[in-house]
Amino acid sequence: MSSRPLVPRRRSDVPFFLWMGGISSCFLLLVVLLIAADVAFTSVADFREVLSKPEIRASIRLTLLSCSVSAILSLLVAIPLGYLLSRFRFRGHFLIDTLVDIPIVLPPLVLGLSLLILFHLPIGRSGWELEAWLSNDVGFPVTYRWPAVVLAQFIVACAFAVRTMGVTFDQINPRAEDVARTLGCTRMQAFLHVALPQSGRGMIAALTIAWARSLGEFGPILVFAGATRMRTEVLSTSVFLEMSVGDLNSAVAVSLLMVAIAMAVLFALRALGTGRGQRGPLNGDLHR
Repeated sequence: MSSRPLVPRRRSDVPFFLWMGGISSCFLLLVVLLIAADVAFTSVADFREVLSKPEIRASIRLTLLSCSVSAILSLLVAIPLGYLLSRFRFRGHFLIDTLVDIPIVLPPLVLGLSLLILFHLPIGRSGWELEAWLSNDVGFPVTYRWPAVVLAQFIVACAFAVRTMGVTFDQINPRAEDVARTLGCTRMQAFLHVALPQSGRGMIAALTIAWARSLGEFGPILVFAGATRMRTEVLSTSVFLEMSVGDLNSAVAVSLLMVAIAMAVLFALRALGTGRGQRGPLNGDLHR
């Protein structure tokens, strides 16, 4: 009589998915309920009234422009800084890595106040100020102008972009870059032709996060740029201004407008990211 080995009975994965899905759905349900509450509170007439205001239309234009400029600047900084922090360990690495997180952990109002002090702090016996020099000598005032909006958005969005690019380069095997350098490439050539093409989706993710974070920025903008209608008003400060005059319907309508713009931009950027491959033109040859 032959004895057959006992095969352990496979347990069902249903409890696992019920547990994981249940926790996840609680958060997703909360987000859906928040949006549904705003939709139920406002009406189509509120949207028409909001879009008919010239200051809101100007706010939309400035929001799209400032968020795009801030996101692009953030990506330009995040690529080299994220690469250096990911690939190299040098003296002061821990300090620089900590400095990157400061805009993330500091209260937004503190960032705006610090920017305001930086541009208006008298230096030396002459009382030289950065803002006075930019305004009088360069002819490019910053404080309480649209450049202040971009700078206030950039200081926070860039930190998130750096972290995203750092994780991206951490996931890219440096062996291909080492092989390229043994074949005669300089470090710059290895970066441009090997590492950078593989980080395409990471760059899209960093750009997406930076743009979305710029859209939601409020505290630094309010302190450093102000909320002047037709000059420094963006959608986040439009909500504040509409609430300050007691027009809650318009404030909710602007909030939903921000949600719609954010979803459209995020969908577009992520669709672009899924269409890009991770492998560059030299990567296939280097891995063969």
